[in-house]
Amino acid sequence: MRILDIKTFVALARNRHFGRTARELNTTQPAVSSRLAAIEAELESRLINRGDGSFALTPDGERVLHSFEAVLSGIDRLKGDLQGDMIPALEPLKIGAIDSISSTWMPHFIESLHRNFPSLKIELTVDGTKNLVAGMNKGEFDLIFSLYPVLGDGFRSFTSCVLQMVWAGSPKLIEPDRTYTVAALADLPIISFPKNSPPYQMIAPYFHDEQALASKLTSCNSLYAIINLIIDGFGVGAIPTVTIRRELDMGLLQQVKVAKRFPPIPIIASYQASTHQDFIRKVVDLARLSAADYCADVEPDMAWID
Repeated sequence: MRILDIKTFVALARNRHFGRTARELNTTQPAVSSRLAAIEAELESRLINRGDGSFALTPDGERVLHSFEAVLSGIDRLKGDLQGDMIPALEPLKIGAIDSISSTWMPHFIESLHRNFPSLKIELTVDGTKNLVAGMNKGEFDLIFSLYPVLGDGFRSFTSCVLQMVWAGSPKLIEPDRTYTVAALADLPIISFPKNSPPYQMIAPYFHDEQALASKLTSCNSLYAIINLIIDGFGVGAIPTVTIRRELDMGLLQQVKVAKRFPPIPIIASYQASTHQDFIRKVVDLARLSAADYCADVEPDMAWID
């Protein structure tokens, strides 16, 4: 059995799609099908159930996937030992993150990666959760930090940290000594994250549970733009506290005293666990340490490890 066939099967199990697998491996769909057929013929077992748009590994397919992952991981270790280098053929390392992470502990993580893997090339993409999860499913990322986990064979997820959310506003707009009820907040213009994003979806029940209606609602897909709009007095917003520490210290923004706190948001890390397992585990361990170190340096009620 060829290593190429093994890599193809692992990629196919991860992507759950022949077309995406062909694009990732720079080949054709018939070639992917042919390699799968060769593996099934050699092992005398059906490994994938497919048809009518569905795709699922058979029980034998699950066993074969785990074995193939171990084979590829062993090859990566062998290459690293022979070359005296901890970095496998996975280059560049493709990381995706929402801007709440890119503006907080991501620089610490990147620095840690460069310190441990001096020659590693890294591609960082900052985007919204929906696009990051979709990109991960298409094989465009090795590791992402978003607000939803990536589900499916070959993916692993964990909570990297939890960010406290606070209502913030410009001193031009809010009364600093006033405690705002939910109804009073609903009367203010509100700047929110994009429609259908987790923070946006948390806005509705926050008000509806108190039978209040936030009618003056503006959504924006950039955390930096939201912060600037709030600084300029265009509205108030529920924002991760750690992302506006400087603005709070400078008096550009003030935390709104509220009768009902906005719930914190967990940041979910998802990564490819089906290839380059040893290297990805090292990267994930460094991500955990970077998040923990950052949370230890800020006030405990701003960010923490769950």
